[in-house]
Amino acid sequence: MRSPAHLALADGTLLGGEAAGFAPPGGVATGELVFNTAMSGYQEVLTDPSYAGQVVAFTSPHIGNYGVTPLDEESPRPACTGLVVRDLTQHHSSWRAVGALEGFLVQHRIPAIAGVDTRRLTRHVRAAGAMGCAFGTAPTAELLAAAAAAPTTDGCDLVTGVTGTAPYTVGEGPVRVVALDYGIKATIVRQLAARFTVTVVPASTSAAEIRALGPAGVFLSNGPGDPAALAGPRDTIAALLGDVPIFGICLGQQVLAAALGATTYKLAFGHHGSNHPVQHLASGRVEVTAQNHSYAVEPGSLGAARVTHVNLNDGVVEGFCVPEARAFCVQYHPEAGPGPHDARYLFDVFAALCDGGGLDEL
Repeated sequence: MRSPAHLALADGTLLGGEAAGFAPPGGVATGELVFNTAMSGYQEVLTDPSYAGQVVAFTSPHIGNYGVTPLDEESPRPACTGLVVRDLTQHHSSWRAVGALEGFLVQHRIPAIAGVDTRRLTRHVRAAGAMGCAFGTAPTAELLAAAAAAPTTDGCDLVTGVTGTAPYTVGEGPVRVVALDYGIKATIVRQLAARFTVTVVPASTSAAEIRALGPAGVFLSNGPGDPAALAGPRDTIAALLGDVPIFGICLGQQVLAAALGATTYKLAFGHHGSNHPVQHLASGRVEVTAQNHSYAVEPGSLGAARVTHVNLNDGVVEGFCVPEARAFCVQYHPEAGPGPHDARYLFDVFAALCDGGGLDEL
């Protein structure tokens, strides 16, 4: 039987629940609370490095139904600081499963709180915005104080904590690309490796080191934290612009924007889920997309760059290109792990660009 627990938000909101997963020291876990609207794919979400520093609340009421498997991991371990759910299923059922979600949480020292009214919580965060939170079995006064002091992602370089420490190469494609690892997902690596020989390098790799590898293109990965805090990656990409084709996803879009002199801002509660409608402006086509980002590019700061995609929910810039620099990017996740595959064609656009083509399709 689980112990009673509470979830406290930085604005003083308090919700009841029960402790699950790993028991945090002192009965308190903290982080920036965000909600995810995906109906499935909870293991991929939890192991997405882009969630570093954040507590993930799932809007889907039942989480853990099909257990866990190493096949669904986007990185070797979760980077999030906690999990909030309505019903954490204790009896999973799937032929793929090798264990239960709660055992996975304990193994990776991820605290959780179950039994929370996540419908009420989501409505509150939609109105008040993402904020610091604390949860656990500690007294409510202690949790409220911890929530008020909980760190958010504002101004934080969280890439340093999730990037790889050494280069590695995968795939046997006809040309080589270099992928900068800001917190790269395994599904992205697989999509690239199906088309290229890919050398994945740490985020701190310099422009000179990248050029020395002789790539036909450079890929900028997803990742966590505030893009405004990433001066090093920004300067590296600024030095490469125009020399080699560039494709960025998620944080990769924000870094490319910064390299062009554009600015970013924080969204009220971010885009986290697998059902965001995005319109490709040139064709009018609508793609249903997977997304996970708390920051976005300020459209008025993009200068000569051409916006290619917009979010139909709120008008956020979801993609832009700079044809003369052979560079393009999207804010959403075309690799979709989890999520729909509507936008995987963008990896083929990158392949054609690396082969000497242009960006007419965008």
